[in-house]
Amino acid sequence: MKSTLPILLIISFSGLALIHFYWASGGQRGFESALPTNEQGIRMLNPQTIDSIIIGVALSLFGLFYWSTFISAKGKFPYWIKIIGLWIIPIIFALRALGDFKYIGFFKQIKSTEFAKLDTLFYSPLCLFIALIGFVLLSKK
Repeated sequence: MKSTLPILLIISFSGLALIHFYWASGGQRGFESALPTNEQGIRMLNPQTIDSIIIGVALSLFGLFYWSTFISAKGKFPYWIKIIGLWIIPIIFALRALGDFKYIGFFKQIKSTEFAKLDTLFYSPLCLFIALIGFVLLSKK
């Protein structure tokens, strides 16, 4: 049971990283609906291939961080890196769940677009889930 929460985070980060690498390699499925739009359907973000690669690498590193910190017997970070990582990662996802108060997050104003509906049902709850597990794991270290 001790490793259940880190494993959930590792699986989540790995899956999200794979999606971003899929998009970086030219895949289109789910790409349009993962980007915020205004009410006229104009995208608010226009990510390039390198953006998907950077996010995919970051998500992979987050997963490796939790694996190294909680699962691996060999992978030991210096204490200060562990503490910074255990704080920063859940904060990033908590801020994403809160959003920008216009297009993304639980407190967005634009709620009628396809992205906004998916954000309310899936994206923001997933970010909150990741943040909460991260904070629980922080309290255990």
